[in-house]
Amino acid sequence: MKISLSPQSTLHVEHFGNQRQPVVVIDNALSHPEAFVEDACAKTFSYIGAYFPGRRAYVDEEFTQTLIASTEDILEQHFDIIGERWSSECFYSMVTTPPEALLPIQRFPHYDGVEEKRIAILYYLSKHEQGGTAFYRHCSTGYETVNAERFNKFKQTLETEVRERGLPPPRYIEDGAPFFERIGAVDAAFNRMLIYRGFILHCSAIDNTSPLPDDPRRGRLTVNCFLRPEPSVN
Repeated sequence: MKISLSPQSTLHVEHFGNQRQPVVVIDNALSHPEAFVEDACAKTFSYIGAYFPGRRAYVDEEFTQTLIASTEDILEQHFDIIGERWSSECFYSMVTTPPEALLPIQRFPHYDGVEEKRIAILYYLSKHEQGGTAFYRHCSTGYETVNAERFNKFKQTLETEVRERGLPPPRYIEDGAPFFERIGAVDAAFNRMLIYRGFILHCSAIDNTSPLPDDPRRGRLTVNCFLRPEPSVN
Protein backbone atom coordinates (compact mmCIF):
# COMPACT_ATOMS: atom_id res chain seq x y z
CA MET A 1 0.00 0.00 0.00
CA LYS A 2 1.49 3.33 -1.11
CA ILE A 3 1.75 5.85 1.73
CA SER A 4 2.55 9.52 1.14
CA LEU A 5 1.45 12.94 2.26
CA SER A 6 -0.66 14.76 -0.30
CA PRO A 7 0.88 17.86 -1.95
CA GLN A 8 -2.64 19.34 -1.80
CA SER A 9 -2.85 19.04 1.99
CA THR A 10 -3.70 22.13 4.03
CA LEU A 11 -3.10 22.67 7.73
CA HIS A 12 -4.67 24.90 10.35
CA VAL A 13 -4.64 24.86 14.15
CA GLU A 14 -7.59 25.09 16.53
CA HIS A 15 -7.25 26.13 20.19
CA PHE A 16 -10.09 25.30 22.59
CA GLY A 17 -10.89 26.23 26.18
CA ASN A 18 -8.80 28.08 28.73
CA GLN A 19 -5.63 26.07 28.21
CA ARG A 20 -5.63 26.72 24.45
CA GLN A 21 -4.07 23.35 23.71
CA PRO A 22 -3.31 22.99 19.98
CA VAL A 23 -5.39 20.69 17.80
CA VAL A 24 -3.77 20.43 14.37
CA VAL A 25 -6.23 19.83 11.51
CA ILE A 26 -4.86 18.61 8.15
CA ASP A 27 -7.28 18.36 5.21
CA ASN A 28 -6.54 16.26 2.10
CA ALA A 29 -3.92 14.67 4.31
CA LEU A 30 -2.76 11.62 2.31
CA SER A 31 -2.45 10.99 -1.42
CA HIS A 32 -4.33 7.68 -1.64
CA PRO A 33 -6.97 7.58 1.11
CA GLU A 34 -9.15 5.03 -0.71
CA ALA A 35 -6.33 2.49 -0.39
CA PHE A 36 -6.71 2.57 3.39
CA VAL A 37 -10.42 1.84 3.17
CA GLU A 38 -9.68 -1.18 0.98
CA ASP A 39 -6.93 -2.29 3.35
CA ALA A 40 -9.36 -2.02 6.27
CA CYS A 41 -11.88 -4.17 4.41
CA ALA A 42 -9.29 -6.94 4.24
CA LYS A 43 -8.63 -6.86 8.00
CA THR A 44 -10.28 -8.85 10.77
CA PHE A 45 -11.84 -6.48 13.32
CA SER A 46 -12.36 -7.39 16.98
CA TYR A 47 -13.04 -5.72 20.32
CA ILE A 48 -9.74 -4.37 21.67
CA GLY A 49 -9.79 -2.72 25.10
CA ALA A 50 -12.66 -1.57 27.29
CA TYR A 51 -12.69 2.09 26.31
CA PHE A 52 -13.43 2.15 22.58
CA PRO A 53 -17.14 1.60 21.74
CA GLY A 54 -16.65 -0.60 18.72
CA ARG A 55 -14.23 -2.85 16.88
CA ARG A 56 -10.62 -2.41 15.83
CA ALA A 57 -7.93 -3.97 13.65
CA TYR A 58 -4.19 -3.37 13.86
CA VAL A 59 -2.65 -1.19 11.15
CA ASP A 60 0.54 -2.33 9.46
CA GLU A 61 3.78 -1.10 11.02
CA GLU A 62 4.83 0.53 7.71
CA PHE A 63 1.94 2.98 7.94
CA THR A 64 2.68 3.78 11.57
CA GLN A 65 6.34 4.53 10.95
CA THR A 66 5.59 6.63 7.86
CA LEU A 67 3.00 8.60 9.80
CA ILE A 68 5.41 9.26 12.66
CA ALA A 69 8.15 10.40 10.25
CA SER A 70 5.74 12.71 8.42
CA THR A 71 4.68 14.50 11.60
CA GLU A 72 8.13 15.44 12.94
CA ASP A 73 7.98 19.04 11.70
CA ILE A 74 4.40 19.44 12.97
CA LEU A 75 5.30 18.14 16.43
CA GLU A 76 8.26 20.51 16.61
CA GLN A 77 6.38 23.58 15.39
CA HIS A 78 3.08 23.16 17.23
CA PHE A 79 3.91 20.95 20.24
CA ASP A 80 7.56 21.84 20.91
CA ILE A 81 8.55 18.16 20.67
CA ILE A 82 11.91 17.55 19.03
CA GLY A 83 13.73 14.30 18.29
CA GLU A 84 11.53 12.08 20.45
CA ARG A 85 11.64 8.28 20.12
CA TRP A 86 8.17 6.76 20.24
CA SER A 87 6.37 3.64 21.29
CA SER A 88 3.20 3.39 19.23
CA GLU A 89 -0.12 1.63 18.75
CA CYS A 90 -2.13 2.13 15.57
CA PHE A 91 -5.60 0.80 14.75
CA TYR A 92 -8.37 0.94 12.20
CA SER A 93 -11.43 1.74 14.33
CA MET A 94 -15.19 1.60 13.76
CA VAL A 95 -17.73 2.89 16.28
CA THR A 96 -20.42 0.19 16.29
CA THR A 97 -21.85 0.00 19.82
CA PRO A 98 -25.48 1.20 20.06
CA PRO A 99 -26.00 3.93 22.68
CA GLU A 100 -28.06 1.72 25.00
CA ALA A 101 -25.19 -0.80 25.19
CA LEU A 102 -22.44 1.63 26.19
CA LEU A 103 -20.42 0.69 29.26
CA PRO A 104 -20.21 3.24 32.09
CA ILE A 105 -16.61 4.18 31.17
CA GLN A 106 -17.74 4.92 27.60
CA ARG A 107 -20.22 7.58 28.72
CA PHE A 108 -17.52 10.01 29.85
CA PRO A 109 -14.89 12.04 28.01
CA HIS A 110 -11.52 10.33 28.30
CA TYR A 111 -7.80 10.99 27.96
CA ASP A 112 -5.26 8.65 26.37
CA GLY A 113 -2.60 8.96 29.07
CA VAL A 114 -1.13 11.41 31.56
CA GLU A 115 2.19 12.00 29.76
CA GLU A 116 2.31 15.58 28.50
CA LYS A 117 4.23 14.49 25.39
CA ARG A 118 1.80 11.68 24.49
CA ILE A 119 0.36 12.39 21.05
CA ALA A 120 -2.84 11.20 19.37
CA ILE A 121 -3.18 11.10 15.58
CA LEU A 122 -6.72 10.59 14.28
CA TYR A 123 -7.39 10.04 10.57
CA TYR A 124 -10.96 10.06 9.22
CA LEU A 125 -11.79 7.61 6.41
CA SER A 126 -15.59 7.75 6.26
CA LYS A 127 -17.23 9.50 3.32
CA HIS A 128 -20.44 9.79 5.31
CA GLU A 129 -20.90 12.31 8.11
CA GLN A 130 -20.85 10.11 11.20
CA GLY A 131 -19.38 12.34 13.87
CA GLY A 132 -16.15 14.19 14.52
CA THR A 133 -14.26 14.69 17.78
CA ALA A 134 -15.25 16.89 20.72
CA PHE A 135 -13.17 18.33 23.56
CA TYR A 136 -14.30 18.90 27.14
CA ARG A 137 -13.72 20.59 30.49
CA HIS A 138 -14.47 18.87 33.80
CA CYS A 139 -16.82 21.35 35.45
CA SER A 140 -15.91 21.03 39.13
CA THR A 141 -12.11 20.96 38.75
CA GLY A 142 -11.90 23.07 35.61
CA TYR A 143 -9.50 20.53 34.11
CA GLU A 144 -9.30 20.35 30.32
CA THR A 145 -6.24 18.08 30.51
CA VAL A 146 -5.25 15.34 32.96
CA ASN A 147 -1.53 15.00 33.58
CA ALA A 148 0.21 13.00 36.32
CA GLU A 149 -0.11 15.85 38.80
CA ARG A 150 -3.87 16.16 38.25
CA PHE A 151 -4.70 12.46 37.96
CA ASN A 152 -5.57 11.67 41.60
CA LYS A 153 -7.72 14.76 42.14
CA PHE A 154 -9.57 14.24 38.86
CA LYS A 155 -10.22 10.55 39.56
CA GLN A 156 -11.34 11.09 43.16
CA THR A 157 -13.56 14.05 42.29
CA LEU A 158 -15.31 12.28 39.43
CA GLU A 159 -15.84 9.13 41.50
CA THR A 160 -17.42 11.21 44.27
CA GLU A 161 -19.69 12.97 41.77
CA VAL A 162 -20.87 9.67 40.32
CA ARG A 163 -21.59 8.25 43.78
CA GLU A 164 -23.64 11.33 44.66
CA ARG A 165 -25.44 11.90 41.34
CA GLY A 166 -25.32 8.57 39.52
CA LEU A 167 -23.96 7.57 36.14
CA PRO A 168 -24.85 9.41 32.93
CA PRO A 169 -27.52 7.58 30.91
CA PRO A 170 -26.35 5.06 28.28
CA ARG A 171 -25.89 7.38 25.29
CA TYR A 172 -23.06 9.03 23.42
CA ILE A 173 -21.78 12.25 24.96
CA GLU A 174 -23.22 15.48 23.65
CA ASP A 175 -22.75 18.66 25.72
CA GLY A 176 -21.11 16.68 28.55
CA ALA A 177 -23.63 17.58 31.28
CA PRO A 178 -23.77 17.22 34.20
CA PHE A 179 -20.09 16.57 34.95
CA PHE A 180 -18.42 18.05 31.84
CA GLU A 181 -18.94 20.85 29.36
CA ARG A 182 -17.98 20.85 25.69
CA ILE A 183 -15.34 23.46 24.84
CA GLY A 184 -14.92 22.73 21.14
CA ALA A 185 -15.19 20.19 18.34
CA VAL A 186 -13.77 19.33 14.93
CA ASP A 187 -16.11 17.81 12.35
CA ALA A 188 -15.21 14.60 10.57
CA ALA A 189 -14.28 14.78 6.88
CA PHE A 190 -12.87 12.18 4.53
CA ASN A 191 -9.04 12.33 4.41
CA ARG A 192 -8.88 14.74 7.38
CA MET A 193 -6.26 14.19 10.08
CA LEU A 194 -6.16 15.56 13.63
CA ILE A 195 -3.08 15.71 15.87
CA TYR A 196 -3.39 16.63 19.55
CA ARG A 197 -1.95 15.86 22.96
CA GLY A 198 -3.39 12.66 24.38
CA PHE A 199 -3.95 14.11 27.86
CA ILE A 200 -6.74 16.38 26.56
CA LEU A 201 -10.25 15.35 27.65
CA HIS A 202 -12.04 14.30 24.46
CA CYS A 203 -14.39 11.80 22.85
CA SER A 204 -16.00 10.90 19.55
CA ALA A 205 -18.97 13.14 18.69
CA ILE A 206 -21.58 10.54 17.74
CA ASP A 207 -25.22 11.24 16.87
CA ASN A 208 -27.30 9.01 19.14
CA THR A 209 -29.98 8.61 16.43
CA SER A 210 -27.68 7.62 13.57
CA PRO A 211 -27.01 4.03 12.45
CA LEU A 212 -23.53 2.66 13.15
CA PRO A 213 -22.76 0.27 10.26
CA ASP A 214 -20.29 -2.51 10.94
CA ASP A 215 -18.68 -2.14 7.50
CA PRO A 216 -15.49 -0.19 6.70
CA ARG A 217 -17.04 1.21 3.49
CA ARG A 218 -20.17 2.52 5.20
CA GLY A 219 -19.28 2.88 8.88
CA ARG A 220 -17.39 5.47 10.91
CA LEU A 221 -13.92 4.29 9.91
CA THR A 222 -10.88 6.03 11.38
CA VAL A 223 -7.23 5.33 11.96
CA ASN A 224 -6.17 5.98 15.56
CA CYS A 225 -2.45 6.20 16.31
CA PHE A 226 -1.20 6.69 19.86
CA LEU A 227 2.40 7.84 20.35
CA ARG A 228 4.07 7.55 23.73
CA PRO A 229 7.64 8.83 24.32
CA GLU A 230 10.12 6.09 25.11
CA PRO A 231 12.20 6.51 28.28
CA SER A 232 15.61 7.99 27.59
CA VAL A 233 18.55 5.61 27.90
CA ASN A 234 21.45 6.95 29.92
